[in-house]
Amino acid sequence: MGKEMVQAHSLVYEYKKYDEEGRETDAARAVDQVSLQIQKGEFVAILGHNGSGKSTLAKHMNAILTPTGGTMWVDGKDTRKEEHLWEIRQRAGMVFQNPDNQIIGTIVEEDVGFGPENMGVPTREIWERVEESLKAVNMLKYRHHSPNKLSGGQKQRVAIAGVVAMHPQCIVLDEPTAMLDPNGRKEVIRAVRALNQVEEITVILITHYMEEVIYADKVIVMDQGRVVMEGTPREIFSQVELLKSYRLDVPQATLVAYELKKAGMDLPDGILTREELVEALCRTAAQSSERQIINAAVKDTDSRSFCQKDEQAPAAHKLPGAIKLDHVNYVYGSGTAYEIHALKDINLELGGGEFVGLIGHTGSGKSTLVQHLNGLVKATDGHIYFHGEDIYGAGYDMRRLRSRVGLVFQYPEHQLFEVDVLSDVCFGPKNQGLSKEEAQKRAKAALEMVGLGEEFYYQSPFELSGGQKRRAAIAGVLAMEPEILVLDEPTAGLDPKGRDEILDQISKLHREKKITIVLVSHSMEDVAKYVERIIVMNQGEVLFDDVPREVFRHYKELEQIGLAAPQVTYIMHALKEKGFPVDEDATTVWEAQRTVLEALAGLKS
Repeated sequence: MGKEMVQAHSLVYEYKKYDEEGRETDAARAVDQVSLQIQKGEFVAILGHNGSGKSTLAKHMNAILTPTGGTMWVDGKDTRKEEHLWEIRQRAGMVFQNPDNQIIGTIVEEDVGFGPENMGVPTREIWERVEESLKAVNMLKYRHHSPNKLSGGQKQRVAIAGVVAMHPQCIVLDEPTAMLDPNGRKEVIRAVRALNQVEEITVILITHYMEEVIYADKVIVMDQGRVVMEGTPREIFSQVELLKSYRLDVPQATLVAYELKKAGMDLPDGILTREELVEALCRTAAQSSERQIINAAVKDTDSRSFCQKDEQAPAAHKLPGAIKLDHVNYVYGSGTAYEIHALKDINLELGGGEFVGLIGHTGSGKSTLVQHLNGLVKATDGHIYFHGEDIYGAGYDMRRLRSRVGLVFQYPEHQLFEVDVLSDVCFGPKNQGLSKEEAQKRAKAALEMVGLGEEFYYQSPFELSGGQKRRAAIAGVLAMEPEILVLDEPTAGLDPKGRDEILDQISKLHREKKITIVLVSHSMEDVAKYVERIIVMNQGEVLFDDVPREVFRHYKELEQIGLAAPQVTYIMHALKEKGFPVDEDATTVWEAQRTVLEALAGLKS
């Protein structure tokens, strides 16, 4: 491929801390002696837990940050030299997690043309670049649309087109799909791969979604500011336990293969895709020598104690609900040119100690729906009842409702504001009129529930890691002892281990405290693993409402509305097509492992 696009040599970056007088008090090393080379035209993925230093490293690649020590070269230019800054930023474009922070134009084509115009590109060439960039990300037909009217995935592709229009040789994408639904994620990754393969642009992708890494040429894993692993996706994902020790994960196909291999099956390391897994299992099925191993593995899987959710409660959602929505409609901007019918005739009952998953494409009405549950938003028409009382009735105590139906927003750390963690968690109970002692007792119990011990009580909430902030914010709602806990995308932007820790804590609360949980999520895998009932929203309406196996059976309809099934479900359908007698409605890794072993034992008996 030739010359290096990005080269770091013993790179160090320290964040300085200052006191109120402006004196330096401390320095935290975010990047520690990193040396790496990225060739022109390569597609490189950078993985690492929250706080591993990957975003700090990325910001050196277009000189947003400059080294504290060591050197960073971009296309042969030293980022510390001010005279190179303009050239470096033209050569390496940056796309961030939230497209709304990057889109400034009122019309898509104006937004895409903003960068080239700033660079002094002649007008005729600007329009040529706008057209070719929108074509490259498959957004040309939206050139005259307002960005505000686009979905999350479309906005992110416009943000990428805006960078492409500046004709960079390299694009650095910092978690560009963290806020998107499954379809939006697919669209963005497809656009990024096309830029790499067709336009030969160097791509550096930072992500927590392991499936997005499969097609990279090289994977770099960071931990505590250092590069700890480097290799092809197959080399990296062959080391499941090591990755888990770095708070990371592997694609679901890789994990299913790993669990089957642990159960004694002869499968190759580093299976990456469902096609590879299906092919490997077909080869295994053709070998008859494995029958005893498989029968033993089936028994072993049987006897292992898994915390499986009970989906057999055939009509868990037929239990009397604490909250009842009766013909609820909600219209934004009623009577204006921007009128949007966000909820259409919603009839639902929620409660009775359930664990409910709420899924839908970006803009499907999920967040609007959950904001109705504790009266933050008032229905345009229809009624909402809490334990039989109409919450819109005269004199209804909304404050009491909000302490019984707790809502944790998408980025709950934005809800933190007090001087220390304990004070922050005490805020809700104090507002309920409890004494200082009682509020502290509740706060300490809530912090224990989310796994934050005494050592966190007097820390500033702003000095916590992403996952710890999330847990502190959830504790703040739990301290009010709600009957129903609503979580809107509580794991967005967290590393895999942080995601699992939060969801495991929530699951434990549900089991032990019998709290009703409503989980809004874009991750089909998380929903399949934890919830007992799924409500699917589409364009303001309830499309499905059933147990996960039944909902994901409709995976083709889900795909049509921007969703998907868990990866496992696709693997099972592919195996079924090859004649394997598997349970094609399996939705979790554990279910997949069990049904594959049973199927192979059956084939060999």
